[in-house]
Amino acid sequence: MSETPNHASFAPPMRRDEEIALEMMKFIAAAAGYGRATTAGAGFRGGASSRPEDYAKQFIDLYGQCLDAIRSKR
Repeated sequence: MSETPNHASFAPPMRRDEEIALEMMKFIAAAAGYGRATTAGAGFRGGASSRPEDYAKQFIDLYGQCLDAIRSKR
């Protein structure tokens, strides 16, 4: 006898808001160049800070904004 597969069991698991926000933060950070060492050159540099503590605070703030955005959509 063959059993019919339960297609619901093949559905990908739901992702938590925190996971989605983390992926979103990583994408934005990579696209915006957060945490990269700046070199002297022409162009806008936006007053980026060079202390690791400042970078950490920026990442935490960005993660919070991403999490808020995800939760406001649900």
